[in-house]
Amino acid sequence: MHQWETYLKVHRSRFVEELSEFLRIASVSSLPEHAGDVRRAGCWVAERMRAAGIEHVGIMETGGHPVVYGDWLHAAGKPTILIYGHFDTQPVDPVDLWTQPPFDPVVRENRIYARGASDDKGNMLIPILSVESLLKTRGELPVNLKFFFEGQEEIGSPNLPDFIASHTELLACDMVLSADGGQWAEGQPSLTLGLRGLCALQIDVTGAARDVHSGTYGGTFRNPIHALARIIAALHDTDGRVAVDGFYDKVRALSAEERARLATVPFDETDYRSKLGIDELFGETGFSTIERAWIRPTLEINGIWGGFQGEGTKTVIPSKAHAKITCRLVPDQNPREIRGLVARFIRKIAPSGVTVTVREVASVAEPFVVPEDFQGNQAARRVHRELFGVEPYFVRMGGSIPVCGLFLKHLNAYTVNFAFGLKDENVHAPDEFFRLSSFETGQRAYVRILEELAAG
Repeated sequence: MHQWETYLKVHRSRFVEELSEFLRIASVSSLPEHAGDVRRAGCWVAERMRAAGIEHVGIMETGGHPVVYGDWLHAAGKPTILIYGHFDTQPVDPVDLWTQPPFDPVVRENRIYARGASDDKGNMLIPILSVESLLKTRGELPVNLKFFFEGQEEIGSPNLPDFIASHTELLACDMVLSADGGQWAEGQPSLTLGLRGLCALQIDVTGAARDVHSGTYGGTFRNPIHALARIIAALHDTDGRVAVDGFYDKVRALSAEERARLATVPFDETDYRSKLGIDELFGETGFSTIERAWIRPTLEINGIWGGFQGEGTKTVIPSKAHAKITCRLVPDQNPREIRGLVARFIRKIAPSGVTVTVREVASVAEPFVVPEDFQGNQAARRVHRELFGVEPYFVRMGGSIPVCGLFLKHLNAYTVNFAFGLKDENVHAPDEFFRLSSFETGQRAYVRILEELAAG
């Protein structure tokens, strides 16, 4: 056993205690009342990095929630790797569905339960501990490292585009390792080759100047909810294809080889439907379920409201109706361009008799793809084979990690997903947890990938 492995084993209990301490910080980035907690989590991360032996650690301001930077740059002639993660969390609602308070960590059956356990505090603490094991036993690292941990990922990293663009020299690197993500299953690793991008809008429909009695006024003018329903229904055709003019014009088609690679990833449709609690699947024709979830663009209605929402009946025609839309995008769709296309289409199809306003929401993420043969992917592949004993699946992800596109755009650096959460760990849901076995495997994995990257 290497000295660093012995170090990780000896300090295992301390590391779990430290993770528990980290998880007690209610760093919910979307709620203004927790802004101080997000900053407190950043301060905790900075102190933990210093304790590990990482240099030049500091809290950096962004105009929103802060980021934490640190580095160790003494490996002459070796590549520079940027390690990324985030210390903010999702909200905890509904609280009554949690078995224990969300920010009161509990260890049960070799799992640690708390908001942020898997996404992303457990995962982002891993590389800090791995680096500590090397610095405390060898006194040096095999590569040059920079660390970039943010406090606003769960709200779309709104301040990072300007921050990264103005700190390109500080963050310059050969590649990025992301500690935000996960593996396919216990015993089965995966490498994520692509993420969908994101853009968002809100539709506001206004009819009469105020809510009015449906008996007195019903049938005499257009109901805003009826108008909104017509707009929403027109956004897709009957085959599930987005009807917005120009929406697919720049979609990059996958080759037959790429589609064949995706088809090798196991998919059980019956199990998929069962977990969703639905009888049948639906989506754009001509593509498999995995392809629709990973490599095809979408337009989804995330919320709709207007009029009376309480118990019983209130005979009213509402003055206003609203809907929230997000689009998941693929290469080479531009989020801002797509947002404009959707807004124009809605205005074009808006029925008369109401005022329709389309607001562009700030949440934006660029689509991201990394080549399978990229050296970072191949290094991760070798480490996964060593630790898991099997080849990783090469997959895509339907969600978005905005910072990956930003690193590629501003630093010309690809991001390799190298994290160890699993799909069943209730991320963003009650009773979120992280397997302590993954916590330990990840620590060994990060040491090994740094060694692999040093070897070239």
